[in-house]
Parts: sequence; C-alpha cells; structure tokens
Amino acid sequence: MIIPIYGYGEPVLRQVGAEITPDYPNLKEIIANMYDTMYNAYGVGLAAPQVGLAIRLFVIDTEPFSDSDDLSKEEQEQLKTFKRTFINAKMLKEEGEEWGFNEGCLSIPDVREDVYRNERITLEYFDEDFNKKTEVFDGLIARVIQHEYDHIEGILFTDKISTLKKTLIKKKLQNIMEGKARPDYKMKFANKKGR
Repeated sequence: MIIPIYGYGEPVLRQVGAEITPDYPNLKEIIANMYDTMYNAYGVGLAAPQVGLAIRLFVIDTEPFSDSDDLSKEEQEQLKTFKRTFINAKMLKEEGEEWGFNEGCLSIPDVREDVYRNERITLEYFDEDFNKKTEVFDGLIARVIQHEYDHIEGILFTDKISTLKKTLIKKKLQNIMEGKARPDYKMKFANKKGR
C-alpha cells in the first residue's frame, strides 16, 4: 500500500529513531508499504521517519542506479541486485576518501545538492527476519545507506551542505513546508493538511 511521504519541516524527520523488536506491530506490513511507497516515488531508499515512524528502519533498492554508463560492469551488476531492509542499524565505521555526489530526497522534492560522504562503511544491522549482520559496503551502495542512516539519526542531506547553498535553497524548503511542492507522489506537509 502506498502511504504519504512526510515533507521537509515535519518534526518526525528530526527525531532519532528508536530501536524495535521482532514483535513490533505490523512490521512486515510496514516494510512492504515502505517498498511500495519508495517504488511509486521512483526512489532508491526510504526510511521509516519519512513515513511518520520514528524507528530505526530503512529500505533500499539501488537497481535504478545500475544503468549508469559511468560505472564499471561489476558495479552495475552489484547495484542491479542490491535490495535490502535494515533494522536497528548501527554505523561502526566510515572510512576512505570523501567523494561528492548529487543527492536528492523524497522528503525534499525538487532539491538536489552535492554531498560529500566517505567511500566505505561498516554497518551492523538486522534484516527483516531479525538475523544480525555486520557488513562492509562501498561506492554508491554505501552512499545510499549513509543517506538513509542519516534519516534514522534525524539528519537530512541539506544539513551537510554549505551555508551559502542552504541560503540559496531556503525558499524551496519553505515552499515544501507550506505544501507548495508538487511531486508526482503523495506527501504530507508540515504546514498544510494532506494533498
């Protein structure tokens, strides 16, 4: 089921997510709804705070990135099949060179900025069946995970850009809060009822 994505300015986007247990109410349904909502909005990742839940859960499917000609065949193949649910994720390490990439966010439609992130991360998390895992990720997959991980920490990608860039996008952010953004997916705006 497709559910509304919470827009910039919604307080839940600034909350640090709470850890959950396997008996969290309707967890399988929430995860399925998050994938449906992400695909409907043509996203590659979606975190629970973006659908109004202040919990440590996010989903990722990097397949849309796999057709980029800038990538090696190996990386294209990796991106094509990377679909994962992350529960109670904990960042253990961020390492390697920082590199820039033009990021966007479903909660902040029509705003894209270059964000610098480490190239490699080590993450501890549980999958949807609550199997505990510790894995190392790099490249675009690491970047998508870092972006979604920020969401469960109450951080948005706009927090990671320069003061000048923040000033330049201030009006766009205000418009999103007032419900003046018009993405082609359902959203819930901070200062406006539904859409």
